[in-house]
Amino acid sequence: MGFEELLEQVGGFGPFQLRNVALLALPRVLLPLHFLLPIFLAAVPAHRCALPGAPANFSHQDVWLEAHLPREPDGTLSSCLRFAYPQALPNTTLGEERQSRGELEDEPATVPCSQGWEYDHSEFSSTIATEWDLVCEQKGLNRAASTFFFAGVLVGAVAFGYLSDRFGRRRLLLVAYVSTLVLGLASAASVSYVMFAITRTLTGSALAGFTIIVMPLELEWLDVEHRTVAGVLSSTFWTGGVMLLALVGYLIRDWRWLLLAVTLPCAPGILSLWWVPESARWLLTQGHVKEAHRYLLHCARLNGRPVCEDSFSQEAVSKVAAGEQVVRRPSYLDLFRTPRLRHISLCCVVVWFGVNFSYYGLSLDVSGLGLNVYQTQLLFGAVELPSKLLVYLSVRYAGRRLTQAGTLLGTALAFGTRLLVSSDMKSWSTVLAVMGKAFSEAAFTTAYLFTSELYPTVLRQTGMGLTALVGRLGGSLAPLAALLDGVWLSLPKLTYGGIALLAAGTALLLPETRQAQLPETIQDVERKSVPTSLQEEEMPMKQVQN
Repeated sequence: MGFEELLEQVGGFGPFQLRNVALLALPRVLLPLHFLLPIFLAAVPAHRCALPGAPANFSHQDVWLEAHLPREPDGTLSSCLRFAYPQALPNTTLGEERQSRGELEDEPATVPCSQGWEYDHSEFSSTIATEWDLVCEQKGLNRAASTFFFAGVLVGAVAFGYLSDRFGRRRLLLVAYVSTLVLGLASAASVSYVMFAITRTLTGSALAGFTIIVMPLELEWLDVEHRTVAGVLSSTFWTGGVMLLALVGYLIRDWRWLLLAVTLPCAPGILSLWWVPESARWLLTQGHVKEAHRYLLHCARLNGRPVCEDSFSQEAVSKVAAGEQVVRRPSYLDLFRTPRLRHISLCCVVVWFGVNFSYYGLSLDVSGLGLNVYQTQLLFGAVELPSKLLVYLSVRYAGRRLTQAGTLLGTALAFGTRLLVSSDMKSWSTVLAVMGKAFSEAAFTTAYLFTSELYPTVLRQTGMGLTALVGRLGGSLAPLAALLDGVWLSLPKLTYGGIALLAAGTALLLPETRQAQLPETIQDVERKSVPTSLQEEEMPMKQVQN
Protein backbone atom coordinates (compact mmCIF):
# COMPACT_ATOMS: atom_id res chain seq x y z
CA MET A 1 0.00 0.00 0.00
CA GLY A 2 1.32 3.44 -0.97
CA PHE A 3 0.55 6.90 0.35
CA GLU A 4 -2.19 7.48 -2.24
CA GLU A 5 -4.10 4.50 -0.79
CA LEU A 6 -3.64 5.88 2.73
CA LEU A 7 -4.92 9.25 1.58
CA GLU A 8 -7.94 7.61 -0.04
CA GLN A 9 -8.87 6.04 3.30
CA VAL A 10 -8.71 9.30 5.28
CA GLY A 11 -10.14 11.47 2.48
CA GLY A 12 -8.15 13.16 -0.26
CA PHE A 13 -10.43 16.18 -0.39
CA GLY A 14 -12.71 17.38 2.37
CA PRO A 15 -12.99 19.80 5.31
CA PHE A 16 -9.40 19.00 6.36
CA GLN A 17 -7.96 20.03 2.98
CA LEU A 18 -10.26 23.05 2.64
CA ARG A 19 -9.18 24.28 6.07
CA ASN A 20 -5.57 23.81 5.01
CA VAL A 21 -6.12 25.90 1.87
CA ALA A 22 -7.82 28.62 3.95
CA LEU A 23 -5.01 28.71 6.53
CA LEU A 24 -2.42 29.03 3.77
CA ALA A 25 -4.35 31.79 1.99
CA LEU A 26 -2.60 34.57 3.95
CA PRO A 27 0.88 33.90 2.50
CA ARG A 28 -0.70 33.92 -0.96
CA VAL A 29 -2.19 37.35 -0.33
CA LEU A 30 1.01 38.75 1.21
CA LEU A 31 3.23 37.76 -1.71
CA PRO A 32 1.82 40.17 -4.34
CA LEU A 33 1.55 42.90 -1.70
CA HIS A 34 5.34 42.76 -1.39
CA PHE A 35 6.37 41.61 -4.87
CA LEU A 36 4.40 44.36 -6.66
CA LEU A 37 4.92 46.98 -3.94
CA PRO A 38 7.54 48.92 -5.98
CA ILE A 39 4.67 50.16 -8.19
CA PHE A 40 3.76 52.51 -5.32
CA LEU A 41 6.83 52.31 -3.07
CA ALA A 42 9.27 53.38 -5.79
CA ALA A 43 6.92 55.55 -7.88
CA VAL A 44 8.54 58.62 -9.41
CA PRO A 45 6.19 61.64 -9.37
CA ALA A 46 6.59 64.70 -11.59
CA HIS A 47 9.70 66.60 -10.54
CA ARG A 48 12.02 69.42 -11.56
CA CYS A 49 15.14 71.10 -10.30
CA ALA A 50 14.76 72.97 -7.03
CA LEU A 51 15.12 76.66 -7.95
CA PRO A 52 15.55 79.56 -5.53
CA GLY A 53 12.71 82.03 -5.72
CA ALA A 54 10.35 79.66 -7.57
CA PRO A 55 6.59 80.34 -7.20
CA ALA A 56 4.90 78.17 -4.56
CA ASN A 57 2.18 76.73 -6.83
CA PHE A 58 3.68 73.76 -8.72
CA SER A 59 1.14 73.78 -11.55
CA HIS A 60 1.16 77.52 -12.37
CA GLN A 61 4.81 78.25 -12.95
CA ASP A 62 5.15 77.72 -16.69
CA VAL A 63 6.06 81.30 -17.59
CA TRP A 64 8.63 81.66 -14.81
CA LEU A 65 10.06 78.16 -15.40
CA GLU A 66 10.56 78.86 -19.11
CA ALA A 67 13.41 81.14 -18.14
CA HIS A 68 15.06 78.56 -15.88
CA LEU A 69 14.43 75.11 -17.38
CA PRO A 70 15.20 73.79 -20.87
CA ARG A 71 12.66 71.76 -22.82
CA GLU A 72 12.95 68.10 -23.81
CA PRO A 73 12.51 67.01 -27.45
CA ASP A 74 8.86 66.17 -26.72
CA GLY A 75 8.23 69.78 -25.58
CA THR A 76 8.02 69.15 -21.82
CA LEU A 77 10.19 70.99 -19.31
CA SER A 78 13.30 69.09 -18.27
CA SER A 79 13.18 67.17 -14.99
CA CYS A 80 16.93 66.81 -14.65
CA LEU A 81 18.56 69.97 -16.05
CA ARG A 82 18.33 73.72 -15.58
CA PHE A 83 19.90 76.68 -17.36
CA ALA A 84 23.21 77.81 -15.96
CA TYR A 85 21.79 81.36 -16.06
CA PRO A 86 18.15 82.49 -16.32
CA GLN A 87 17.16 83.02 -19.94
CA ALA A 88 15.25 85.99 -21.30
CA LEU A 89 12.03 84.78 -22.89
CA PRO A 90 11.47 85.58 -26.59
CA ASN A 91 8.14 87.33 -26.01
CA THR A 92 9.62 89.85 -23.57
CA THR A 93 11.07 93.24 -24.57
CA LEU A 94 14.57 92.21 -23.55
CA GLY A 95 14.17 88.90 -25.33
CA GLU A 96 13.02 90.57 -28.54
CA GLU A 97 16.04 92.92 -28.48
CA ARG A 98 18.43 90.00 -27.89
CA GLN A 99 16.71 87.95 -30.60
CA SER A 100 17.07 90.85 -33.07
CA ARG A 101 20.79 90.91 -32.32
CA GLY A 102 21.03 87.14 -32.82
CA GLU A 103 22.02 86.44 -29.23
CA LEU A 104 19.45 83.64 -28.81
CA GLU A 105 20.75 81.51 -31.64
CA ASP A 106 23.35 79.69 -29.55
CA GLU A 107 22.16 76.83 -27.34
CA PRO A 108 22.19 78.10 -23.73
CA ALA A 109 24.34 76.19 -21.26
CA THR A 110 22.58 73.71 -18.94
CA VAL A 111 23.73 72.13 -15.67
CA PRO A 112 22.41 69.30 -13.46
CA CYS A 113 20.15 70.04 -10.50
CA SER A 114 22.71 71.03 -7.90
CA GLN A 115 20.17 72.04 -5.22
CA GLY A 116 17.97 68.93 -5.35
CA TRP A 117 14.49 68.52 -6.77
CA GLU A 118 10.94 69.67 -6.19
CA TYR A 119 8.28 66.94 -6.41
CA ASP A 120 4.59 66.91 -7.19
CA HIS A 121 2.95 65.44 -4.06
CA SER A 122 -0.60 65.41 -5.42
CA GLU A 123 -0.51 61.63 -6.03
CA PHE A 124 2.14 60.36 -3.59
CA SER A 125 3.04 62.10 -0.35
CA SER A 126 6.29 60.14 -0.11
CA THR A 127 8.13 57.39 -2.01
CA ILE A 128 11.71 56.13 -1.81
CA ALA A 129 12.40 58.19 -4.95
CA THR A 130 11.37 61.42 -3.22
CA GLU A 131 12.93 60.38 0.10
CA TRP A 132 16.44 59.88 -1.29
CA ASP A 133 16.23 61.73 -4.66
CA LEU A 134 16.44 58.55 -6.76
CA VAL A 135 15.82 60.38 -10.04
CA CYS A 136 17.82 61.48 -13.08
CA GLU A 137 21.39 60.23 -12.63
CA GLN A 138 20.26 58.15 -9.63
CA LYS A 139 17.19 56.57 -11.27
CA GLY A 140 19.13 53.33 -11.70
CA LEU A 141 19.20 52.96 -7.90
CA ASN A 142 15.42 53.23 -7.85
CA ARG A 143 15.13 50.31 -10.31
CA ALA A 144 17.88 48.46 -8.46
CA ALA A 145 15.76 48.38 -5.28
CA SER A 146 13.45 45.88 -7.01
CA THR A 147 16.43 43.95 -8.35
CA PHE A 148 17.94 43.68 -4.85
CA PHE A 149 14.59 42.45 -3.51
CA PHE A 150 14.25 39.71 -6.13
CA ALA A 151 17.90 38.77 -5.68
CA GLY A 152 17.00 38.15 -2.04
CA VAL A 153 14.06 36.01 -3.14
CA LEU A 154 16.48 34.08 -5.36
CA VAL A 155 18.83 33.29 -2.48
CA GLY A 156 15.95 32.52 -0.13
CA ALA A 157 14.45 30.07 -2.62
CA VAL A 158 17.63 27.99 -2.52
CA ALA A 159 17.79 28.02 1.28
CA PHE A 160 14.10 27.34 1.95
CA GLY A 161 13.89 24.66 -0.75
CA TYR A 162 16.73 22.66 0.77
CA LEU A 163 15.89 23.28 4.44
CA SER A 164 12.19 22.48 4.11
CA ASP A 165 13.03 19.11 2.51
CA ARG A 166 15.37 18.44 5.42
CA PHE A 167 13.55 19.91 8.45
CA GLY A 168 9.94 20.02 7.29
CA ARG A 169 7.51 22.42 5.65
CA ARG A 170 5.78 23.69 8.78
CA ARG A 171 8.91 24.72 10.70
CA LEU A 172 10.34 26.65 7.78
CA LEU A 173 6.98 28.36 7.19
CA LEU A 174 7.24 29.70 10.75
CA VAL A 175 10.76 30.95 10.00
CA ALA A 176 9.46 32.70 6.89
CA TYR A 177 6.65 34.43 8.80
CA VAL A 178 8.84 35.67 11.66
CA SER A 179 11.67 36.80 9.36
CA THR A 180 9.29 38.68 7.07
CA LEU A 181 7.69 40.48 10.01
CA VAL A 182 10.99 41.56 11.60
CA LEU A 183 12.72 42.56 8.37
CA GLY A 184 9.63 44.34 7.03
CA LEU A 185 9.49 46.50 10.13
CA ALA A 186 13.21 47.23 9.80
CA SER A 187 12.69 48.27 6.15
CA ALA A 188 9.95 50.71 7.12
CA ALA A 189 12.30 52.28 9.67
CA SER A 190 15.20 52.69 7.20
CA VAL A 191 17.19 55.91 7.61
CA SER A 192 19.20 55.57 4.38
CA TYR A 193 18.94 53.98 0.97
CA VAL A 194 21.68 51.48 1.85
CA MET A 195 19.78 50.31 4.93
CA PHE A 196 16.58 50.06 2.90
CA ALA A 197 18.27 48.05 0.13
CA ILE A 198 19.79 45.60 2.62
CA THR A 199 16.61 45.04 4.64
CA ARG A 200 14.44 44.69 1.52
CA THR A 201 16.89 42.14 0.10
CA LEU A 202 16.64 40.12 3.31
CA THR A 203 12.85 40.52 3.30
CA GLY A 204 12.83 39.01 -0.18
CA SER A 205 14.81 36.04 1.15
CA ALA A 206 12.24 35.52 3.91
CA LEU A 207 9.26 35.81 1.54
CA ALA A 208 10.80 33.13 -0.66
CA GLY A 209 9.71 30.66 2.00
CA PHE A 210 6.07 31.38 1.13
CA THR A 211 6.65 30.80 -2.58
CA ILE A 212 8.46 27.50 -1.98
CA ILE A 213 6.44 25.93 0.83
CA VAL A 214 2.76 26.86 0.44
CA MET A 215 1.82 25.12 -2.83
CA PRO A 216 3.57 21.78 -2.10
CA LEU A 217 2.18 21.75 1.46
CA GLU A 218 -1.32 22.00 -0.01
CA LEU A 219 -0.79 19.49 -2.83
CA GLU A 220 0.79 16.83 -0.62
CA TRP A 221 -2.50 16.48 1.28
CA LEU A 222 -4.65 16.26 -1.88
CA ASP A 223 -5.66 13.34 -4.06
CA VAL A 224 -5.05 13.34 -7.80
CA GLU A 225 -8.61 14.27 -8.72
CA HIS A 226 -8.75 17.50 -6.72
CA ARG A 227 -5.22 18.86 -7.13
CA THR A 228 -6.18 21.06 -10.06
CA VAL A 229 -9.21 22.72 -8.49
CA ALA A 230 -7.38 23.28 -5.20
CA GLY A 231 -4.31 24.65 -6.96
CA VAL A 232 -6.35 27.13 -9.00
CA LEU A 233 -8.50 28.04 -5.97
CA SER A 234 -5.45 28.83 -3.84
CA SER A 235 -3.92 30.89 -6.64
CA THR A 236 -6.97 33.20 -6.60
CA PHE A 237 -5.69 34.50 -3.27
CA TRP A 238 -2.70 35.94 -5.18
CA THR A 239 -5.19 37.76 -7.41
CA GLY A 240 -6.96 39.06 -4.32
CA GLY A 241 -3.63 40.40 -3.09
CA VAL A 242 -3.00 42.17 -6.41
CA MET A 243 -6.34 43.99 -6.22
CA LEU A 244 -5.94 44.64 -2.49
CA LEU A 245 -2.61 46.36 -3.22
CA ALA A 246 -4.44 48.87 -5.47
CA LEU A 247 -6.80 49.70 -2.59
CA VAL A 248 -4.09 49.89 0.08
CA GLY A 249 -1.86 51.98 -2.19
CA TYR A 250 -4.73 54.36 -2.87
CA LEU A 251 -5.53 54.80 0.84
CA ILE A 252 -1.92 55.04 2.09
CA ARG A 253 0.26 57.44 0.10
CA ASP A 254 3.35 57.41 2.36
CA TRP A 255 5.81 54.61 1.61
CA ARG A 256 6.74 53.88 5.23
CA TRP A 257 3.13 53.42 6.38
CA LEU A 258 2.38 51.45 3.22
CA LEU A 259 5.23 49.05 3.96
CA LEU A 260 3.97 48.65 7.52
CA ALA A 261 0.45 47.92 6.29
CA VAL A 262 1.59 45.02 4.09
CA THR A 263 3.97 43.60 6.74
CA LEU A 264 1.89 43.54 9.95
CA PRO A 265 -0.50 40.77 8.74
CA CYS A 266 2.40 38.35 9.32
CA ALA A 267 1.58 38.51 13.04
CA PRO A 268 -1.80 36.69 12.77
CA GLY A 269 -0.16 34.40 10.21
CA ILE A 270 2.28 33.20 12.88
CA LEU A 271 -0.64 32.33 15.16
CA SER A 272 -2.43 30.46 12.35
CA LEU A 273 0.42 27.94 12.10
CA TRP A 274 -0.95 26.25 15.23
CA TRP A 275 -3.60 24.66 12.99
CA VAL A 276 -1.47 24.07 9.86
CA PRO A 277 -0.52 20.36 9.55
CA GLU A 278 2.88 19.09 8.54
CA SER A 279 3.01 17.13 5.28
CA ALA A 280 2.32 13.46 6.07
CA ARG A 281 4.07 12.53 2.81
CA TRP A 282 7.23 14.26 3.98
CA LEU A 283 6.98 12.74 7.48
CA LEU A 284 6.82 9.22 6.03
CA THR A 285 9.81 9.82 3.75
CA GLN A 286 11.75 10.89 6.85
CA GLY A 287 10.60 7.93 8.95
CA HIS A 288 8.45 9.96 11.39
CA VAL A 289 5.70 7.34 11.44
CA LYS A 290 4.08 8.24 14.76
CA GLU A 291 3.59 11.90 13.84
CA ALA A 292 2.36 11.04 10.34
CA HIS A 293 -0.13 8.55 11.81
CA ARG A 294 -1.45 11.24 14.17
CA TYR A 295 -1.99 13.74 11.33
CA LEU A 296 -3.66 11.09 9.14
CA LEU A 297 -6.09 10.17 11.94
CA HIS A 298 -6.88 13.85 12.44
CA CYS A 299 -7.53 14.18 8.70
CA ALA A 300 -9.89 11.19 8.81
CA ARG A 301 -11.83 12.64 11.76
CA LEU A 302 -12.30 16.05 10.14
CA ASN A 303 -13.34 14.46 6.84
CA GLY A 304 -15.79 12.14 8.60
CA ARG A 305 -14.06 8.99 7.34
CA PRO A 306 -14.25 5.88 9.58
CA VAL A 307 -10.93 4.01 9.42
CA CYS A 308 -10.33 0.35 10.13
CA GLU A 309 -7.92 -0.13 13.03
CA ASP A 310 -6.28 -3.16 11.36
CA SER A 311 -5.63 -1.58 7.98
CA PHE A 312 -4.79 1.81 9.42
CA SER A 313 -2.73 0.93 12.47
CA GLN A 314 0.63 2.47 13.16
CA GLU A 315 2.24 -0.77 11.96
CA ALA A 316 0.40 -0.51 8.62
CA VAL A 317 1.58 3.08 8.23
CA SER A 318 5.11 1.92 9.07
CA LYS A 319 5.03 -0.47 6.12
CA VAL A 320 4.12 2.43 3.84
CA ALA A 321 6.91 4.51 5.37
CA ALA A 322 9.40 1.70 4.71
CA GLY A 323 8.76 2.06 0.99
CA GLU A 324 8.87 5.87 1.13
CA GLN A 325 11.79 6.46 3.46
CA VAL A 326 14.78 8.38 2.14
CA VAL A 327 18.14 6.71 2.64
CA ARG A 328 20.11 9.96 2.52
CA ARG A 329 19.41 13.65 2.69
CA PRO A 330 18.34 15.39 -0.53
CA SER A 331 20.64 17.80 -2.32
CA TYR A 332 20.42 19.99 -5.40
CA LEU A 333 22.81 17.64 -7.20
CA ASP A 334 20.11 14.94 -7.00
CA LEU A 335 18.07 16.99 -9.47
CA PHE A 336 20.72 16.32 -12.13
CA ARG A 337 22.02 12.84 -11.28
CA THR A 338 19.48 10.83 -13.28
CA PRO A 339 18.51 11.41 -16.94
CA ARG A 340 14.77 12.13 -16.57
CA LEU A 341 15.14 14.39 -13.54
CA ARG A 342 17.96 16.23 -15.28
CA HIS A 343 15.76 16.80 -18.34
CA ILE A 344 12.86 18.01 -16.16
CA SER A 345 15.08 20.35 -14.12
CA LEU A 346 16.74 21.99 -17.13
CA CYS A 347 13.41 22.56 -18.87
CA CYS A 348 11.78 23.91 -15.71
CA VAL A 349 14.66 26.35 -15.24
CA VAL A 350 14.01 27.91 -18.67
CA VAL A 351 10.23 27.95 -18.20
CA TRP A 352 10.39 29.60 -14.78
CA PHE A 353 12.85 32.24 -15.96
CA GLY A 354 10.54 33.12 -18.84
CA VAL A 355 7.40 33.14 -16.67
CA ASN A 356 8.90 35.48 -14.07
CA PHE A 357 10.77 37.73 -16.51
CA SER A 358 7.68 38.42 -18.62
CA TYR A 359 5.24 38.63 -15.69
CA TYR A 360 7.19 41.22 -13.70
CA GLY A 361 8.26 43.06 -16.82
CA LEU A 362 4.59 43.66 -17.54
CA SER A 363 3.33 44.05 -13.95
CA LEU A 364 5.87 46.65 -12.83
CA ASP A 365 5.34 48.86 -15.89
CA VAL A 366 1.96 50.55 -15.39
CA SER A 367 2.73 53.75 -17.30
CA GLY A 368 1.61 54.86 -20.73
CA LEU A 369 -1.77 53.10 -20.63
CA GLY A 370 -3.99 56.18 -20.30
CA LEU A 371 -4.97 55.28 -16.69
CA ASN A 372 -3.58 56.33 -13.34
CA VAL A 373 -1.47 53.87 -11.38
CA TYR A 374 -4.33 52.79 -9.08
CA GLN A 375 -6.77 52.10 -11.92
CA THR A 376 -4.13 50.16 -13.84
CA GLN A 377 -3.22 48.03 -10.82
CA LEU A 378 -6.88 47.27 -10.11
CA LEU A 379 -7.49 46.36 -13.77
CA PHE A 380 -4.41 44.13 -13.84
CA GLY A 381 -5.69 42.36 -10.74
CA ALA A 382 -9.26 41.97 -11.99
CA VAL A 383 -8.17 40.43 -15.30
CA GLU A 384 -6.40 37.65 -13.39
CA LEU A 385 -9.73 36.18 -12.25
CA PRO A 386 -10.88 35.03 -15.71
CA SER A 387 -7.34 33.80 -16.36
CA LYS A 388 -7.74 31.40 -13.39
CA LEU A 389 -10.86 29.98 -15.02
CA LEU A 390 -8.91 29.60 -18.25
CA VAL A 391 -6.20 27.67 -16.39
CA TYR A 392 -8.71 25.45 -14.57
CA LEU A 393 -10.45 24.40 -17.78
CA SER A 394 -7.28 24.13 -19.83
CA VAL A 395 -5.24 21.96 -17.43
CA ARG A 396 -8.19 19.59 -17.01
CA TYR A 397 -8.87 19.07 -20.70
CA ALA A 398 -5.74 20.13 -22.61
CA GLY A 399 -3.22 19.13 -19.95
CA ARG A 400 -0.51 20.95 -18.04
CA ARG A 401 2.11 21.00 -20.79
CA LEU A 402 -0.03 22.53 -23.53
CA THR A 403 -1.52 25.04 -21.06
CA GLN A 404 1.95 26.14 -19.97
CA ALA A 405 3.17 26.53 -23.54
CA GLY A 406 -0.03 28.21 -24.74
CA THR A 407 -0.16 30.83 -22.00
CA LEU A 408 3.49 31.75 -22.52
CA LEU A 409 2.88 31.99 -26.27
CA GLY A 410 -0.09 34.31 -25.60
CA THR A 411 2.16 36.49 -23.42
CA ALA A 412 4.80 36.68 -26.16
CA LEU A 413 2.21 37.60 -28.79
CA ALA A 414 0.80 40.36 -26.58
CA PHE A 415 4.27 41.90 -26.22
CA GLY A 416 4.96 41.53 -29.93
CA THR A 417 1.66 43.10 -31.00
CA ARG A 418 2.23 46.09 -28.71
CA LEU A 419 5.37 46.84 -30.70
CA LEU A 420 3.21 47.37 -33.78
CA VAL A 421 0.83 49.79 -32.01
CA SER A 422 1.76 53.47 -32.12
CA SER A 423 2.05 55.46 -28.90
CA ASP A 424 -1.01 57.51 -29.87
CA MET A 425 -3.29 54.44 -29.78
CA LYS A 426 -3.40 54.18 -26.00
CA SER A 427 -6.68 52.29 -25.90
CA TRP A 428 -5.24 49.48 -28.04
CA SER A 429 -2.05 49.47 -26.00
CA THR A 430 -4.12 49.13 -22.82
CA VAL A 431 -6.13 46.22 -24.26
CA LEU A 432 -2.95 44.39 -25.31
CA ALA A 433 -1.29 45.03 -21.94
CA VAL A 434 -4.33 43.61 -20.12
CA MET A 435 -4.38 40.56 -22.40
CA GLY A 436 -0.67 40.05 -21.78
CA LYS A 437 -1.24 40.30 -18.03
CA ALA A 438 -3.99 37.68 -18.20
CA PHE A 439 -1.80 35.25 -20.14
CA SER A 440 1.26 35.87 -17.96
CA GLU A 441 -0.75 35.26 -14.78
CA ALA A 442 -2.18 32.08 -16.29
CA ALA A 443 1.38 30.96 -17.09
CA PHE A 444 2.42 31.67 -13.49
CA THR A 445 -0.50 29.71 -12.02
CA THR A 446 0.19 26.75 -14.30
CA ALA A 447 3.92 26.78 -13.50
CA TYR A 448 3.34 26.31 -9.76
CA LEU A 449 0.89 23.45 -10.29
CA PHE A 450 2.89 21.79 -13.06
CA THR A 451 6.27 21.93 -11.33
CA SER A 452 4.90 20.59 -8.04
CA GLU A 453 3.63 17.53 -9.90
CA LEU A 454 6.85 16.87 -11.83
CA TYR A 455 9.19 16.40 -8.86
CA PRO A 456 9.05 13.48 -6.38
CA THR A 457 8.14 14.09 -2.74
CA VAL A 458 11.72 13.53 -1.55
CA LEU A 459 12.93 16.34 -3.84
CA ARG A 460 9.80 18.41 -4.38
CA GLN A 461 10.87 21.33 -2.19
CA THR A 462 14.42 21.16 -3.52
CA GLY A 463 13.13 21.20 -7.10
CA MET A 464 10.77 24.07 -6.33
CA GLY A 465 13.71 25.87 -4.74
CA LEU A 466 15.82 25.50 -7.88
CA THR A 467 13.08 26.67 -10.24
CA ALA A 468 12.14 29.54 -7.94
CA LEU A 469 15.81 30.54 -7.77
CA VAL A 470 16.08 30.87 -11.52
CA GLY A 471 12.59 32.36 -11.71
CA ARG A 472 13.50 35.09 -9.26
CA LEU A 473 16.63 35.75 -11.26
CA GLY A 474 14.24 36.54 -14.10
CA GLY A 475 12.17 38.69 -11.76
CA SER A 476 15.26 40.58 -10.59
CA LEU A 477 16.39 41.29 -14.15
CA ALA A 478 12.95 42.42 -15.34
CA PRO A 479 13.15 45.93 -13.77
CA LEU A 480 16.65 46.43 -15.17
CA ALA A 481 15.54 45.34 -18.65
CA ALA A 482 13.18 48.34 -18.63
CA LEU A 483 16.27 50.57 -18.72
CA LEU A 484 17.02 49.23 -22.23
CA ASP A 485 14.58 51.83 -23.57
CA GLY A 486 17.56 54.19 -23.46
CA VAL A 487 19.13 52.09 -26.23
CA TRP A 488 15.94 51.57 -28.24
CA LEU A 489 12.45 52.42 -27.06
CA SER A 490 10.98 49.05 -28.12
CA LEU A 491 13.87 46.90 -26.87
CA PRO A 492 12.36 46.10 -23.41
CA LYS A 493 9.09 44.73 -24.91
CA LEU A 494 11.05 42.80 -27.53
CA THR A 495 13.19 41.24 -24.80
CA TYR A 496 10.22 40.31 -22.60
CA GLY A 497 8.35 38.78 -25.54
CA GLY A 498 11.35 36.91 -26.89
CA ILE A 499 12.12 35.25 -23.56
CA ALA A 500 8.44 34.27 -23.14
CA LEU A 501 8.49 32.68 -26.61
CA LEU A 502 11.62 30.68 -25.75
CA ALA A 503 9.99 29.45 -22.54
CA ALA A 504 6.86 28.42 -24.45
CA GLY A 505 8.89 26.20 -26.75
CA THR A 506 10.77 24.67 -23.81
CA ALA A 507 7.52 23.84 -21.96
CA LEU A 508 6.58 21.47 -24.79
CA LEU A 509 9.60 19.30 -23.88
CA LEU A 510 8.22 18.52 -20.39
CA PRO A 511 6.20 15.34 -19.63
CA GLU A 512 2.44 15.57 -19.06
CA THR A 513 1.19 15.07 -15.45
CA ARG A 514 -2.57 15.27 -15.90
CA GLN A 515 -4.36 12.52 -13.89
CA ALA A 516 -0.97 11.18 -12.74
CA GLN A 517 -0.16 10.25 -9.14
CA LEU A 518 2.44 12.38 -7.40
CA PRO A 519 5.81 10.59 -7.59
CA GLU A 520 7.26 9.76 -4.18
CA THR A 521 10.85 8.78 -5.00
CA ILE A 522 13.44 9.42 -7.70
CA GLN A 523 12.82 5.88 -8.95
CA ASP A 524 9.16 6.75 -9.52
CA VAL A 525 10.18 9.59 -11.84
CA GLU A 526 12.76 7.56 -13.73
CA ARG A 527 10.40 4.59 -14.06
CA LYS A 528 8.00 6.69 -16.15
CA SER A 529 10.62 6.85 -18.90
CA VAL A 530 10.92 3.05 -18.99
CA PRO A 531 8.63 1.19 -21.43
CA THR A 532 5.63 -0.53 -19.81
CA SER A 533 6.83 -4.01 -20.80
CA LEU A 534 10.09 -3.52 -18.93
CA GLN A 535 8.23 -2.23 -15.85
CA GLU A 536 6.10 -5.40 -15.85
CA GLU A 537 9.25 -7.52 -16.04
CA GLU A 538 10.78 -5.65 -13.10
CA MET A 539 7.79 -6.18 -10.78
CA PRO A 540 8.19 -9.97 -10.23
CA MET A 541 11.93 -9.52 -9.66
CA LYS A 542 11.25 -6.92 -6.96
CA GLN A 543 8.73 -9.20 -5.30
CA VAL A 544 11.30 -12.04 -5.23
CA GLN A 545 13.94 -9.71 -3.78
CA ASN A 546 11.51 -8.63 -1.04
